[in-house]
Amino acid sequence: MLAALAGQDEGMTSPSQPELPETAKAVLITRAGGPEVLELRDVPVAAPGPGEVLVRVRAAGVNPVDAKIRKGSRGDITEPKRIGADASGVVVAAGEGVTFRPGDEVIGWGQPGTYAEYVTGPAAKWTPKPAEVSFPEGAALGVPGGTAYQCLKSVGLVPGETLLVHAGAGAVGQAAVQFAKLWGANVVATASESNHERLRTLGAVPVTYGDGLLDRVREAAPQGIDRVLEAAGTDEALEVSLALVDDPTRIVEIVVPGWAAEHGVTVFSGGLPGSMTPEANALRDEAIPYTAKLIAEGRFSVELGEAFALADAARAHELVETGHPRGKIVLTP
Repeated sequence: MLAALAGQDEGMTSPSQPELPETAKAVLITRAGGPEVLELRDVPVAAPGPGEVLVRVRAAGVNPVDAKIRKGSRGDITEPKRIGADASGVVVAAGEGVTFRPGDEVIGWGQPGTYAEYVTGPAAKWTPKPAEVSFPEGAALGVPGGTAYQCLKSVGLVPGETLLVHAGAGAVGQAAVQFAKLWGANVVATASESNHERLRTLGAVPVTYGDGLLDRVREAAPQGIDRVLEAAGTDEALEVSLALVDDPTRIVEIVVPGWAAEHGVTVFSGGLPGSMTPEANALRDEAIPYTAKLIAEGRFSVELGEAFALADAARAHELVETGHPRGKIVLTP
């Protein structure tokens, strides 16, 4: 039945599709725990319903939030649960009311269970992948690009202001640096010295975290700091930010939701009920096609790290949690 769906529009010209299996490989969690709880299993391949597409995944992004879900901090795990939200791939079949056609290369975000060979999900959460964007680059955009874009837009960053980005060499941090520079802002970013050259390439003034950070930021930005994106989640980053910005609502926190109530900072997080408004979610959706277009134009870059097979998802999680990976980690089914 699935193979038939690939040519459901009579007279439509599309690349030939292989006979699709009834089942395919996907990574599941059956209980909360460490990376070892990730299991590779055969799952049914679901035909797309109205407004949905079935995509053959070519790359899936691995995000820190995936580890939080695995550990049970984003809800109890009471039954086998697929994991992952960002991907890129090729449309295999489309449901009623969908403009995508088999063979279309796409980038997806907010999709259910992308650590898989196939994923079925809402077409509204897929956008065409420009030819200039690789599959791993496309899979790297969802959470990092959407988060950075939405946070900076929501906090009202304007040209001429100076933004401080904590954890500037991370995926969210690098995206934030690039958006801010494109929009005419100055950027200071914290990172280890090994990442300073990358940040300079992106247009930021890098500073090393650790003792004396406040003085180093003040030296790097004698004009002062107007807004902060806090992506490190450390007490040091919070204390320095509060010392530099008079209005704590100009500090956007994405790691520790509890700091909103405790310190008055602005938090955007799926872990804090009510922090993700419809407007904020709309900005995240807007970010992905925008960023893909920037990459195609040579105006935005994604630093890619290691790529792992689905069977090695546990190793990918270990690296994300403890290895301080250089570049965005992806799975390549």
